[in-house]
Amino acid sequence: EHRSKDLQYEIKTGKDEKAELEATIAKEDAKSGALGEKIDELAGAIATDEGDLKKATEIREREFADFSAEEKELLEVIDMIKRAIGILEREMAKSGAAMVQLKNSNSVVQALNVLVHAAALSAQDG
Repeated sequence: EHRSKDLQYEIKTGKDEKAELEATIAKEDAKSGALGEKIDELAGAIATDEGDLKKATEIREREFADFSAEEKELLEVIDMIKRAIGILEREMAKSGAAMVQLKNSNSVVQALNVLVHAAALSAQDG
């Protein structure tokens, strides 16, 4: 009889442990499913971010190319203005006629046009 009680107790304990383990397995399965969903969500976000990064990189490359072209053009204009200043200084030393034209101009744009025109004449001269 004592052996029978021990066996019944072990069976009951075993069934309780089994139930606890099954509950733990179910709980961990639920966590696993939730984590799988989170992984899928993060993978989607990473793919979106990589696409955005690629687009942003392409935009930056285009902007850099545009900037480089504009910078080159502006450097050429600056060089032209420097040459025009040199021409004006030489002409001023000769007769001062270029300075009279600049004094008669009504705006900065007109003055720059005179400078650019003088640079163009200098470029044609040689």
